[in-house]
Amino acid sequence: MKNLSYAVPLLLSGLAVALAQGPYEKVGSIERLDAALDAIVPKDAVIEKLADGFKWTEGPVWIHAGYLLFAEIPSNRIMKWSPQGGLSVFMQPSGYTGSEPFKGPESGSNGMTLDPRGRLTVAGHARRNVYRLESLEKGATITVLAEKYEGKRLSSPNDLVYKSDGSLYFTDPPYGLPTQSDKDPQKELPFNGVFRIPNAVAHRPGAPPDDSKLQLIIKDLTRPNGIAFSPDEKYLYIAVSDPAHKVWMRYDVKPDGSVANGKVFFDSTSDPAQGGPDGIKVDRWGNLYGSGPGGLWIFSPEGRHLGTLKLPENMANLHWGGSDAKTLYITASSGLYRVRVNIPGVRP
Repeated sequence: MKNLSYAVPLLLSGLAVALAQGPYEKVGSIERLDAALDAIVPKDAVIEKLADGFKWTEGPVWIHAGYLLFAEIPSNRIMKWSPQGGLSVFMQPSGYTGSEPFKGPESGSNGMTLDPRGRLTVAGHARRNVYRLESLEKGATITVLAEKYEGKRLSSPNDLVYKSDGSLYFTDPPYGLPTQSDKDPQKELPFNGVFRIPNAVAHRPGAPPDDSKLQLIIKDLTRPNGIAFSPDEKYLYIAVSDPAHKVWMRYDVKPDGSVANGKVFFDSTSDPAQGGPDGIKVDRWGNLYGSGPGGLWIFSPEGRHLGTLKLPENMANLHWGGSDAKTLYITASSGLYRVRVNIPGVRP
């Protein structure tokens, strides 16, 4: 199966184009709750808005050639941003490909990452699968890595991360279904799972998915969303985006790739600010960064809330960019943001 469009010139609002080319507006603020944050976020750090005018942005991933890809889910496309070239459409459609108009609010793809060979891997969201692009060139082959578990279709893969052994882990809440609810008529699985594809990196380009290999590793979370490993891969973190239970979970990773001993890493349910746990990443010191109420929350490896990058709108996800992996790129409701930090991030 071929994708339909790469690197199409951007046709957004004039505001979006102007911001993408700079100069950049400085927005938000930095809330410092612990002195340890000073070693992570410089005291003179500023949050810059790079682009605006979107509907809901997600899934940023830095491409080592020097640009960022991110999803604009309601418009069913993946965007490209570079410091030199500004914005363009990288891929459309990225999610739903049906012949009838999509009936829900989120027709596109969601989280993205690179596999150990540098291939872009995408949580298909409204496409209801996980797929990989065999190159970043126009017309690249799309390889579907997973689409069913025990004969039932996945709901809407949301975010994903590779382990160093080549296995792929992903979350599957119902946000890419038309009603985004557990009672959606199209939902086939009775739970919202976290899955593992052993040795996904070795899946042959263009081959159909081998759903018999798909492993369910967590099935008792209401809304599993963001996903990340600690730098040493001893722990797997899951962000739970349930408004009634806004928590980050931590699991021990067993030698066979399964997980055990799930515990609440941090609970933000009582925080009245808008937003909640969504995309998460870790830096090389093991600090956890994730979208939360009011912006980007930063935690120590022990689960201490060190501070928050306050944003003017609900945050969705983040990724480490630049040649030194010290630039945090942040996707949110309508905009793309960045901030420089002191510690390099863990990235593919």
